[in-house]
Amino acid sequence: MRVLPKHPLEALLRPPYELMSATSIGLLTFIVATFPQFFLLSPSTKWLVVIGLSLATGWRVWQGVFLLRYRRNLAGVAPWHLSFDRLPRSAGKLYLGRGFLWTSSHSQRLKETQTPKGRRYLNKAMALPTKALEDHGRTSGRPEIHGVELREESVWMSLSDRVGHTLVLGTTRVGKTRLAELLIAQDIHRGDVVIVFDPKGDLDLLFRIIAEARRVDRLTDVVVFHLGYPKRSCRYNAIGRFSRITEVATRIANQLPDGGNSAAFKEFAWRFVNIIAGALVALQQTPNYRKVRHYINDIEPLFIEYTRAFLHKHGTKGWSKEVKAKVDQLNPRQLPAALRGRNPEAIALLLYIQEKAIYDPVLDGLVSAYKYDRTYFDKIVSSVGPLMEKLTTGAIADLISPDEQESVDPRPIFDWLDVIRQRKIVYVGLDSLSDVTVAGAIGNSMFADLVSVAGHIYKFGIDDNQSRPRISLHADEFNELIGDEFVPLLNKAGGAGFQVTAYTQTWSDIKAQLQDTAKAGQVAGNFNTMIMLRVRELATADMMIDQLPRVALLGKSTSSAASDKSGSSSELDFETSHADSLGKSDAPLLTTAELFTLPRGQAFALLDGGSLWKLRIPLPQAKDQLLPSSINEALDTIGQCHGVGTGVYETSDCEERIAETRSEETKTTNSLPPLLE
Repeated sequence: MRVLPKHPLEALLRPPYELMSATSIGLLTFIVATFPQFFLLSPSTKWLVVIGLSLATGWRVWQGVFLLRYRRNLAGVAPWHLSFDRLPRSAGKLYLGRGFLWTSSHSQRLKETQTPKGRRYLNKAMALPTKALEDHGRTSGRPEIHGVELREESVWMSLSDRVGHTLVLGTTRVGKTRLAELLIAQDIHRGDVVIVFDPKGDLDLLFRIIAEARRVDRLTDVVVFHLGYPKRSCRYNAIGRFSRITEVATRIANQLPDGGNSAAFKEFAWRFVNIIAGALVALQQTPNYRKVRHYINDIEPLFIEYTRAFLHKHGTKGWSKEVKAKVDQLNPRQLPAALRGRNPEAIALLLYIQEKAIYDPVLDGLVSAYKYDRTYFDKIVSSVGPLMEKLTTGAIADLISPDEQESVDPRPIFDWLDVIRQRKIVYVGLDSLSDVTVAGAIGNSMFADLVSVAGHIYKFGIDDNQSRPRISLHADEFNELIGDEFVPLLNKAGGAGFQVTAYTQTWSDIKAQLQDTAKAGQVAGNFNTMIMLRVRELATADMMIDQLPRVALLGKSTSSAASDKSGSSSELDFETSHADSLGKSDAPLLTTAELFTLPRGQAFALLDGGSLWKLRIPLPQAKDQLLPSSINEALDTIGQCHGVGTGVYETSDCEERIAETRSEETKTTNSLPPLLE
């Protein structure tokens, strides 16, 4: 524990006068030990005096050396590398690094380094040829921020606080990803369900996940979903699992703009996607982006298929003959303009169910959509078309609209509930640098899916004989992922075992993404722990500063005065006075200057409900034999663990089989078989 100063002002930036007194006492000790007769000391008394003087010398030397060490420490501490196989472990705590509890005395010390006298000593310390100076340098921040304390200790965060979620803020290239590696590695070692969202697709982060999973023999638990490598990624149906059918339409419609006139078009798009999803589920088909796009472009085949299935199950005997008769009796000139040019069978089915007054909620929705004029229908759903086009084009289409037949595509399909049940480790690389729209749509759909799974866990648990696992969710660059789906994940999913750690650069990124200051405040209020590395925005820095108390900092002021006494009756010619006084000034415990100039790899953390800790984050060892050397090696390893060889991912046969299957599905849909009774 750090010893609090005994004096109001420590005055650590000054000449080491203690060494001068230590030299004097040491010389006196030598004289007493050598010539005790000069002091009229008996032999026994001499040694008592020598011991006492030696202790006094040692004490003064220690005080002087402390000043020198403190001054040298202000220049920066040496880089700290930590091998991940030697990470400190605790069943109930999370290791964050080394540091100390920041108090008003540290603010006082930092203030003293900014005085003219303090700057002189600080500059002398900076000029010392130390390894810390070579590695950190002045361009990387102010090393004196951490140098104001000589005694470091391990800093831990209670796992019980993680359910309250953690927010990590820091500008580019200051250590957010390295901190993420540290936290993710511990979650993997602890056996948690680990889910990592990485919009950029950082390969170093993926390699670290694979290395740590290999280190604790959990490599078979790793699932990799990466939009940047669609041919070698596991597959995922973003709209395939839901608690309510309406979730399908919500996940798609939430990606559409809703400002101004766009709000009405968004509602229309939601309605028609919901109609399509309801019909697909009723037909015992799993919705996916490809099917939604197909039926939005042409809802007629779905209307025919569902109506046939409904009449075959609920219709009267002989319905198919009546429909055939209506097909033969159709006169295109007598049809409404909206139905001209449509499939005769679809028109006959429409007339039949209207004549028989057949009602079914799903069928009623299909009828209302089918009756729209084609041109008008295209206009009101035009907002969803470009989005669906992006999500169903190229190799990504097979990645996020998977065919569940393994003979068509052997790449594994993962599901969030199964991931949690089997305690998997999932890496989601969204490759947002290539297409931010697709990355955001898939990321938000995944969050919505996770919220739905959290609701399922609330109601039904995982399994009857399985305890509820911890679900550690890490969202890097989460400003690119956040949407309406993320808010309930923060404020409601904690009870289902979710503990979110979100990483972003500035808080303005969140406000810009949500386009709602109140909603951004709602998100901020759900993070109980905050770790802030170097930031470059005032509003972001104020998020931490506003939560800290103000303290009284001391300052020394000097005053001198002189008065002329000539001509008076006094014998004095003049009088002078000199006074030193201490004054208090109200100041924040931490200022924006400290947060703007933090060295790389250092941070401030609000832990345990408001305690401010100064942190140093360990750097990984340069060499780690368990790290994959390339993306091919990493994905080959994962493919082998899932029982899928590398050749299956790389050969074109798989792509040809997929293309052939899609072609057959299109032909079957576009050329429906004749009516059967």
